[in-house]
Amino acid sequence: MTARTSSMPPSKGSEEAVPRAGASPSFRLLPRDRIAVAKIFVAAVCLYPFAIVVAKIASLIPFGANPVEEVLHSMGKTGLQLLWVTLAITPLRKLTKLNALMRLRRMLGLFAFFYLSMHLLVYAVLDRGLDFDELIVDLTQRPYIIVGMLCFVLLVPLAVTSTRGWQRRLGRRWTTLHRLIYPAAILGVLHYWWLVKADIREPLLYAVLLGVLLGFRVFDARVRAARRRRSASDLAAARGAPLVRGAESSSAR
Repeated sequence: MTARTSSMPPSKGSEEAVPRAGASPSFRLLPRDRIAVAKIFVAAVCLYPFAIVVAKIASLIPFGANPVEEVLHSMGKTGLQLLWVTLAITPLRKLTKLNALMRLRRMLGLFAFFYLSMHLLVYAVLDRGLDFDELIVDLTQRPYIIVGMLCFVLLVPLAVTSTRGWQRRLGRRWTTLHRLIYPAAILGVLHYWWLVKADIREPLLYAVLLGVLLGFRVFDARVRAARRRRSASDLAAARGAPLVRGAESSSAR
């Protein structure tokens, strides 16, 4: 006796439960995983200039005529560029509404500090040979060295307090402290401008970009202040309206 087979079609739920033959499983990155992948990519891009210097030291890539000056300028310019990218995160977030960009800002800032620290180290050790007499002369008589050192000094507390723990400890003071990045950036571009002396095209480009980044912040602050004033006036008008209506009704009586 043979068993009867059902002629009813399978339900929709059973079709979804059983994967079709040959179908590949769907692969989707969670938002947390996307941030992790973005951080790995950004870190690799940030480390590229340092890897080039290491390759040159290992004789895999030839140096130019002046290796010390080449490394010195490479570290300094990369540090400034990453500092500018760090400053660009907030405007990009507000223009694109991509809040996830803020997750990259701390890492970019720390890479900028790393390169500027290497710039200072190469200057003191390789360029000046740790000759403290010569270093003191530079720090007291060369304006571009003085402003460059001031730029670095302003960035030190920002790097130290960049963690979430320090952010919790300092509270609102953390935001005030980290506004030191603005004068530090100005001193950095001034250091570069005074260093080149003759051909100022590249430091001029840095100065223009910095002006745009800082100008956006000034404009955005004014827009937000105007919105707060408008909201306060609207709220005051809304609160005063019932009083006016009450006074009118009482006078009508």
